This record gives sequence, C-alpha cells and structure tokens, in this order.
Amino acid sequence: MIRKLRLKFVLICMSLVTAILAVVFSSVFFAIRQNVRDLSRQLLYQVAQNESSLGTGGLPSAQITIGDHHVVLLPYFTVNVYPNTSGYLADVTGGTYANLDDSETLTAILQDCLHQPQNEGVIQDYHLRYLRQDRGFYTRLAFVDMSMEQAILREMMGSYLIIAAGALALLLGVSILLSWWATRPVEKAWRQQRQFLSDASHELKTPLTVILSNAELLEGTALEPRPARWADNIHSEARQMKALVEEMLTLARADNMGPTAVLTEVSLSDVAADCALAFEPVAFESGKSLDYQLTEDVLVLGDRDKLRQLASILLDNAIKYGRDGTSVRMALRKTDRQAVLTVANEGDPIPAEQLSHLFERFYRADASRGEKSGFGLGLAIAKTIMDAHKGAIRAESSARETRFICTFPLKKG
Repeated sequence: MIRKLRLKFVLICMSLVTAILAVVFSSVFFAIRQNVRDLSRQLLYQVAQNESSLGTGGLPSAQITIGDHHVVLLPYFTVNVYPNTSGYLADVTGGTYANLDDSETLTAILQDCLHQPQNEGVIQDYHLRYLRQDRGFYTRLAFVDMSMEQAILREMMGSYLIIAAGALALLLGVSILLSWWATRPVEKAWRQQRQFLSDASHELKTPLTVILSNAELLEGTALEPRPARWADNIHSEARQMKALVEEMLTLARADNMGPTAVLTEVSLSDVAADCALAFEPVAFESGKSLDYQLTEDVLVLGDRDKLRQLASILLDNAIKYGRDGTSVRMALRKTDRQAVLTVANEGDPIPAEQLSHLFERFYRADASRGEKSGFGLGLAIAKTIMDAHKGAIRAESSARETRFICTFPLKKG
C-alpha cells in the first residue's frame, strides 16, 4: 500500500511538473517563433519597397537586430515580373543570391509563387517566405530565406528538450525524496494500525478463550449447583475484556471526533488533589506511599473529566510499576506560562530507546502480558488527552526514578 502511495505521489508530481514545463516552454517557444516571423516579415516588406537594383551588394535594411548587440543577416532576393504575350518576363532586381538569372530553380520558384492564392505566404519546398505586390504594369515579388529562422527554432527546441529532460530528471529525484518524506506519517500510522489490530486480537483472544472454556465446563457438568469457580472465571475475564473494549473505544472516539471538546476553566490543583486522595488507599494496599505537593490555584482551560482521567492513568501506572516499599510522588507547579504536572516512581529504569515508544498503543516496555502489565493503552490515552488540551507529555527515566511530565498552557487573563 505504502509503495503504491509513493508511486502515485511521484506520478502526480511529475505529471504536474511536466504539464507546467510544457506550458512554459511552449509559451516561450511560440512567442519567440512569432517574434522571429514578424521580424522576417518586416524584412520582407522592407526589401519589397526598395525599387533600386542592388545586385549582390544587399540592402542595409536586410538585417534583423535582436537586442542591442546581435544582428542577423537573412538571404533575400527581389524579382519584378512583367506580363507579355508568351507568358511573363522576370527581372531580378536585387538580393544576396548569386546565379539566379535564367535558372530553372528561379523559374520553379516564380511559378510556385504566382500560383499561390495568397499574396503572402511560404514556399515550403524552397524554404522561402514570399510577398507578392501588384504594381499595375508588373508584379513585385520579394523572397526571404527561412533556413536561418527554421534553424534558430530547431536549435531552440533542442535546447528546450535538453533543459526539460535535465529538469525532469532532477525533479524526479526530488519527487522520490519528497514521497518518502510525505508518506512517512502515513506509513507510521499504517504500521501502528496493523500492530493495533494484532495486539487487540491477542488481548481479546485470551479472555474469550477462558470464557468459552469455562462455559463449556458449565454446560457439561450435571452437578447442582454448578461450580461457582467457573462462573467467577467468566465474570473476571468478561470484566477484563470490557475494560479493554472501553479503552479502545476511548481512543477510537478521540481519533474520529478530533478537537471538538468544549474546554472550560478548570482548577488543575483541585483535580490533582482529588485523584491523589482517591489513590492513597490503592498505594497503601500495594505496599507504597503516595506523596504529593500541589501548588494552589493553577487554572487551565480543559475538560475536568479528561484531566481527572489523565491524572488517574499516571498515578495508576506509577503505583503499578513502582518498587515495593518506595513512594510515588505527584507534584504540580506553575511557571509564567505553563502548569507542570509530574508523577514519579522508583523502579526499574526504562531504556532510553524505549521512552519514545511508551505512548504508542499496546506498547509496553515489559513484554510480558500478565495482569500487572495491563493492556498498554493507558499512556496512549494520556497522550490523546494532552493533545486535546494543546499540552505535551514526555517520559524521563534514570537509575533512581521514572518521571512522566505533563505541561499545560495556563488560562490567560
């Protein structure tokens, strides 16, 4: 899928760039071609208006000036055609061509020109642009060679093709690099989704297996009353599966709804204090103590229930993974612009390479899947809550303790 997406990205980029280059080069080419044609036609009218016989000396006006420094001389010749009883009489009156008098080539050119329906046009076989003027007693014909004009356009087209090929090759490389950069978030999301489905299936498989096994035992026994132990197993695993499904639904709603929650003024100090009081018995039963130092009147814009859920997740995680006989510490302080909530415990250090993965769904530093390890969704939910509150959460771990630090923007005003 990702490979096809990258290929599609490159194809779209190259198609757009090719279309833009084609439009730009075509516009420039046709503009220059029209300019060259106009200059050639101006020269044609200039030599047609000159009545003197110039032989091979040429006309001072038989030149095209491009810019301030480039002068292009174009071969030309003029002919006066006089009708007579046997057909017509041609008189070459000037030009830069030699040996045109009474030549078969000149006769063919004049016949072709006189039979043209338009007074101005092109004789393609001889690469000449012509102008025909009726002067009453005779017809004035002027010819300008198009070979240089065509050579200029061919050279320009060749240069454009080389430039376009080089530009497309360079842009192809850039597009490939951009495709890797642009699809990296998609690839990461796709990989996380596949991992999410795999881990969710694994987590749901265990309680379902226990439930089905105990249900089959209950159906197969003939004793009355049926063993309560099997029923307790079913209830326990069903509660565990219900908790997992609720956590998955929390993440799914956060993904689908986006930042639609209405945030109001909330005392983060009160929320943290309520959670600390609620978790003191939990810490005591786990053989740990809970210490907290909370700055008063820390106000933020947020959702009280979500902030309470955030604090509960961090405290539950700290108590669960703290070393027996140690203390769990919660601190809330205020800076000039931010509120900082820290939850720390003493336990086994988390390797530095794993810290950035702690907030991924179903990720656990401990690969075991016992009851103590939970589902690996708590910290992912905590990050979702922080994102909704425009805050940030990070983890730090040393040999002494592990800390989760949440920073919130303070309420303004």
